[in-house]
Order: sequence, then structure tokens, then C-alpha cells
Amino acid sequence: MQRPDTILMARLDKLYGKFDNSFLDSDPICFVHGFKTKRDKEVAGLISSSLAYGQVSQIKKTLSKVFDACEWKPYEFAVNFKPNDVKAFGAMKHRFNDARDIACLFNFIGEMIRSHGSIENFFMVGFSEEQQNIKEALESFSLRTLALNSKGIYGGKKLPKKAGVRFFFPRPSDGSACKRLNLYLRWMIRKDDGVDFGLWKKIPTDKLIIPLDTHIARISGNLGLTKKKTPGWAMAEDITTHLKGFNKEDPVRYDFALSRLGILDRCPKKMNKVKCASCLIKDICVL
Repeated sequence: MQRPDTILMARLDKLYGKFDNSFLDSDPICFVHGFKTKRDKEVAGLISSSLAYGQVSQIKKTLSKVFDACEWKPYEFAVNFKPNDVKAFGAMKHRFNDARDIACLFNFIGEMIRSHGSIENFFMVGFSEEQQNIKEALESFSLRTLALNSKGIYGGKKLPKKAGVRFFFPRPSDGSACKRLNLYLRWMIRKDDGVDFGLWKKIPTDKLIIPLDTHIARISGNLGLTKKKTPGWAMAEDITTHLKGFNKEDPVRYDFALSRLGILDRCPKKMNKVKCASCLIKDICVL
């Protein structure tokens, strides 16, 4: 008889094989795939992941408008950003973020590139191989980003405490799961498997933490990958630790596949005979 963890690993690998790049259109990463150069992908990735909250359909509408505004040249727009460029985004809104927040995000990216040559190099300032995972580097990244020159986008010399751009740069020390930043890191660091890009070569994939959203939290609970009830950094670390038992070097490889179950409504919140009958993990789910 197979052990439960052996069965779970087999099911996770099956999911990974099932939800491949043919499902890219269900994820904001599809926009990043539309760019050809590494530098555009790096910038477009941070923009796309930062706005990856809410319904996928609305995220995609917002991203289409954002990239239209910068004429589908995100790197060039960021590097040459001037305060007056806020106008390019008009009255744009994405739930509780507005045009100023998006403009300031581009501005911060431009500051990173001008000072360090790339977003990767800016991020690497806070990273070292001795760190257990990406936690300390993320903390440093967010703190240093929010200390950059906001160029008066919000009307003053200093970035206001309630500036919406702060939402894009949460910190693990505040308990945040940092879902969107971990999503960006997954895209940049994991090997090119048709979904992720493998553009950043200096950070090992075993340092990554799973991008924890409501779908991953619920499904991970159903699979016994965590017993924690409150979504946050601690839960994200817990799930990642369990996934390392199935793939030590690349635990977050399962993220895209697992999240499809929720995003595509393949995994209902309550037992559904029709949906559950065709689920690839039905024999190990607690529903």
C-alpha cells in the first residue's frame, strides 16, 4: 500500500503536468509572455504581479490599459519616467489603487534600474545565500523601495503614509504573505518551463515561498499541507516547507497548477459531486 505522502506527491506531479502553459490565459503572467526582451519582461512582471489581486478578468482589463498607456514599452517608460507622466494613466483605477499608485510604481522601478541596472540587482542588495528563504530579502526590498524618491507624485516631498503604492510592497515582518511579490519572484527565478521565465539566476529556487492567496490557502488545507487557519507569512512558509518534502529544490513548482483549481473553479468551497468527481486530487482531499 502506498503511503499518503507518496500518493500526494504523485497527484501534485500530475497536476503540474496538467496545468501547463496552455492555461496561461487564466493568469496575469500571460501579459509578461507578450514581451520579447528580458528587461521588458522584468518590468512588466513587477507591474503585472503588483496588480494581480481581484478577479482575473478585471486584472487583465487593468493591465491592458496600463500597457497601452506606456505604449507597450514598460522598461523605456520606467527608465524615462517624469512626474508629468502620471497623466498617461488618466483616471485609471484598479479596485483601491489609482493612477498615481501605478505611476509611482513605474517611477520606483525606474529608480531601481537607474541606480542598480536592473530590478534584480536592486533586489539582490538584500539577499545572501545564508538566508533560510526569501523573507529577509523581501523585507529589505520593500523597505528600500518605499524609501526611493516619489517625485512629488502624491503632492509632497515625502511618500504619504496612506499612499496607495505602499500596497504593492508589503513586508513579512507585518505578517503579510506578500503574495504578489512572491508571485513575481516565482516568475523571475523559477526555470523556464513554459510558465515561469528563469530570468534571475542568482537566487536558488529552494529559497522561494509560495504565493499565498485564498485559493492556495484553502486547497492546501484540504490537502493537509498546512494546519494553520490564518493566511499570512507563517502559513506561506508552512505550506512551502511541506512542499519541499515533495520537491526540495523547487517547492513552488506546484503553485501555478494548484491555483488553477481555484481560479478556474475546479475546486469548489463545498462538496460538488460533478466537479469533485473529475478532480485529479479527489482521493486525497478532505472535502
